[in-house]
Amino acid sequence: MELTCVAVDDEPLALNRVCAHIEQTPFLRLVGRYANALDALRAIGQQRVDLLFLDIEMPELNGLELARLLHRTGGAGPRVVFTTAYTQFALESYRVDALDYLLKPFVYDDFLQVARKALAYYERTQAPPAPPAEPESMVFKVDYQYVKVPLADILYIEGLKDYVQVQRVGPLKPLLVLTSLRALEDKLPASQFLRLHRSYIVNLARVEAVTRTAVQVGGLQVPVSPQYKEAFAAFLQRWLGS
Repeated sequence: MELTCVAVDDEPLALNRVCAHIEQTPFLRLVGRYANALDALRAIGQQRVDLLFLDIEMPELNGLELARLLHRTGGAGPRVVFTTAYTQFALESYRVDALDYLLKPFVYDDFLQVARKALAYYERTQAPPAPPAEPESMVFKVDYQYVKVPLADILYIEGLKDYVQVQRVGPLKPLLVLTSLRALEDKLPASQFLRLHRSYIVNLARVEAVTRTAVQVGGLQVPVSPQYKEAFAAFLQRWLGS
């Protein structure tokens, strides 16, 4: 991962030093260097900037004022690292949600530590969200009561006009539920259940045997309808390879 950086400092030597540190760091890329905050503000609005190394004491618009303007964007702007020789600004820097604070004069090791902190921040915030956990059970309304059934206990579900019959493992009696097979198909996790016929949804983990046109589950041969052959072929390839 590469972070784009802008450096702002009205002292040429200090600006050169920060820019050199940025260019020395493999995961940072310098996209702008400015001697005043106003020029930097205009540039930040025209391109993506991840990290802003910002001096505080500058004429016209100082670093804290620029950081406050960026902070009002609600997190859409770059993360700020203040570079200053004055310790009295440390508390104020955190009020504008600065990522860190480098006290001049600092050496490259200090700079690198802050750069790695910035990298860790962006890797953490840009990581893809974890997929939602799949349900482990489902509640069915049977007559006048609600029955909670672990999904692992379901062999297959058969459509019977206005009802479905949920066939369970072992001595557990099947459940007759007033609903449609289509409604259940939308609720069941696709990684665990597959509709193979207009009248059947099967628990893939309970499949005992397969042919080219049917699966056996719970002693029942469930035929594969033509409209489900593609999904069945994908399951068969995984099943044979497992």
